[in-house]
Amino acid sequence: MWLSLGIIFSLGTLIPGKFSWKLQYDRDQVLHIVPETFQQVQHLQLLCSTLMLDLWKPLLPEDIRAGEDLHIRVPASLVQEVKDSLDQHMISYRILIPDVQKLVDQSMPRERSSHRQVSGGYVYTEYHPMEEIYQWMTQIQKNNSELVTQHFLGKTFENRTMYYLQISQPSNKPKKIIWMDCGIHAREWISPAFCQWFVKEILQNYKSDPKISRFLQNLDLYVLPVLNIDGYIYSWEEDRLWRKNRFPYENGTCYGTDLNRNFNSSWGSVGVSFNCSSDVFCGSGPESEPETRAVAQFIKSKKSDILCYLTIHSYGQLILTPYGSTTKPPSNNEELMQVAKEAAAALTGKYGTSYRVGSTALILYNNSGSSRDWVHTIGIPLTYTFELRDTGTHGFILPANQIQPTCEETMLAVTTIIDYVDKKYFPDGAVVLTSSSLSLSLCLSIILTWTVS
Repeated sequence: MWLSLGIIFSLGTLIPGKFSWKLQYDRDQVLHIVPETFQQVQHLQLLCSTLMLDLWKPLLPEDIRAGEDLHIRVPASLVQEVKDSLDQHMISYRILIPDVQKLVDQSMPRERSSHRQVSGGYVYTEYHPMEEIYQWMTQIQKNNSELVTQHFLGKTFENRTMYYLQISQPSNKPKKIIWMDCGIHAREWISPAFCQWFVKEILQNYKSDPKISRFLQNLDLYVLPVLNIDGYIYSWEEDRLWRKNRFPYENGTCYGTDLNRNFNSSWGSVGVSFNCSSDVFCGSGPESEPETRAVAQFIKSKKSDILCYLTIHSYGQLILTPYGSTTKPPSNNEELMQVAKEAAAALTGKYGTSYRVGSTALILYNNSGSSRDWVHTIGIPLTYTFELRDTGTHGFILPANQIQPTCEETMLAVTTIIDYVDKKYFPDGAVVLTSSSLSLSLCLSIILTWTVS
């Protein structure tokens, strides 16, 4: 009897093909609350801290504000207690997600096989585990070798290789760079899905789309499909809602740093935690994590050529500008805002999806150590964070049937920004000459003049 029970138990909780346990969220609920008074805010802060509830929006109890949306995941065992407490304090709520696990199960592809083919038949309307994304990168390079190269960026804590794709039309002209990274937060699966969609769309349309054809003459696209590889794999195999990387702290009693609090921009000053169990733990110091260092070192090495930095997140339907740590606007704020508004308008034009535009500190919450802010402080002028769909109905667990519309509309926004960069720095298709290329041109002119005369 014990043997049979053991077998049934194992079959119900082990992942097929994996010798590890998977965290379940059966009957967990996500509640939407808009506190109306300071007293309600205080009670909610105390409730979230005492019961250690999982805040989805905002991420820290101290950022709960009267009149602003609050999204909390409540474990099944605490649902009734939390609802009773809210009722006692006359705090209204509604259920956004009645059963988190059901939503998790629905977002998973129907069939998973380590031997799925990615050549020709890659399905861009499904979420893919890291193994398949690695295969996709190899295949994309192989199928588009005249345009795409795959490059080593660094190693993760768990010794996995970080690769970025470079999309570059052969040219003897000096070119500038657009950088895009996805998947800095493991649970935001729509983000890597967009990076893959973006690459596909560029490669499928660069010959027929005049806008893409034009900017590829002057700009190379560098795409990092998954920045937080260890965390992303963990979100597939262990905990769907994992956010951070997998670096162990305090002798392995807690794991992970929020990589978007780990960059060297006002590090540790606001919107972070120094408790390694927190989802916004900022690490032991700026760039303490190997993934952060790999990205930072590369961007520093290319900063004179990178004109625009895009980092893709979810959720919230926002285009965020610098800064998170202060409400003081950057020197080029007017330009940043104007371009973001144009991008948001292009996005809305597809399906009517509404995006808000503004600095993180003004329209979201305060944070420090973000990649976008750091990139702007080192002199890269146009830096944006995209928070993709939705606004909370599904939150981090966006169903796969929303991948295509999300990616289609986001593509319009991103290409609007890239098109702006191209036209600003390469007016009428002209190349902005570097000092070295200018010297070369002068030398050639002298030689040609001498030859002719």
